[in-house]
Amino acid sequence: MRAQNQVNNNFLVNAVTEYKIRPIHHVIFWSIYFMFNFLRWGSYFNDYIYSFKSNLLGFPIHITLSYFTIYFLIPRFLFKRKYISFIVILFLSILVMVTIKYLLTHFLISYNVWPEGPETYSMTLNFTVVMMLGELYVITFVASFKFTMDYLRETRKASRLEKEQLETELRFLRAQISPHFFFNTLNNIYSLSLEKSDKTPDTIIKLSDLMRYVLYETKENNQSLRKEIIFINNYLDLEKMRYNENLQLDFKVTGESKGKKIAPLLLVQFIENAFKHGANKSIGKVKIGIDVHVEEKFLYFRVGNTKPKNPGTIPKKSPGGIGLSNVEKRLKLRYGEDEYKLSIHEELDEYVVNLMLKLR
Repeated sequence: MRAQNQVNNNFLVNAVTEYKIRPIHHVIFWSIYFMFNFLRWGSYFNDYIYSFKSNLLGFPIHITLSYFTIYFLIPRFLFKRKYISFIVILFLSILVMVTIKYLLTHFLISYNVWPEGPETYSMTLNFTVVMMLGELYVITFVASFKFTMDYLRETRKASRLEKEQLETELRFLRAQISPHFFFNTLNNIYSLSLEKSDKTPDTIIKLSDLMRYVLYETKENNQSLRKEIIFINNYLDLEKMRYNENLQLDFKVTGESKGKKIAPLLLVQFIENAFKHGANKSIGKVKIGIDVHVEEKFLYFRVGNTKPKNPGTIPKKSPGGIGLSNVEKRLKLRYGEDEYKLSIHEELDEYVVNLMLKLR
């Protein structure tokens, strides 16, 4: 008994909650439904008064059966695969409501509209079947409409949640870049200070410019490609100060970058990785080549660093290092697999990264 009361309460809670959440939607739907039937049957009988009264009495029947089926029978029986119980209860519910509708129509509508000669009804088998099929049609239509709207709403909700999760993960990945980048740059300055280099003050000024850009101009999902290229150029100036004659750097930019957008701090991570693995002082003089080519809708990026003669001199990955996994995650999340192509491979005398990216 307690379980049955709980089921009934759930039915009422579901119906009332649904109504409270979107009352205007229900009112609009049933208003349109009533007007459609009123005009259709009024035109058919050529009597809009009869159509209005008849539909007014049938209206509560339609609503009761529809909500009872949608919020009680379907969740309680159909969704739980109790098909026989669902069919039997639905059949009996429709039969009861059709009988009530017949009695109301016969005793209230007919005599009021045609007092001199009321239309007579009889609950024959054919009449009952037709009336029940009519109610079943209404229930099916309303349930289909309701569940279609639910599906679309849940799809939009899932899409919104997926987008929010994407933005959260992108912010997390982007947040990893700043401390990682500054940590490496501060290490560079520390190395120069140990050597008592005259370049240390200029390096600090360059670093402050880079920090200003990273902290204040990379918060958006997309950044000006031109600003990114300027940032890369400043970063390379900083690295040239550090490595001096040990580094042979070739940086080329072709094409028009004005008006183009790119995810911030994306390309510099590949460049930083090339310096990390290709410009270690224990390796000796190395060459790093960077090409940025801009077309109408695409960016072609290539960075290569020479391989050390002795593989044992390759610096090991430091604890907490991000490497290229961060970049690949950002590419997948921000652009999707259809908007970029990334190739990281080893050639005869160098390690190469090739990236083709669709510009925003």
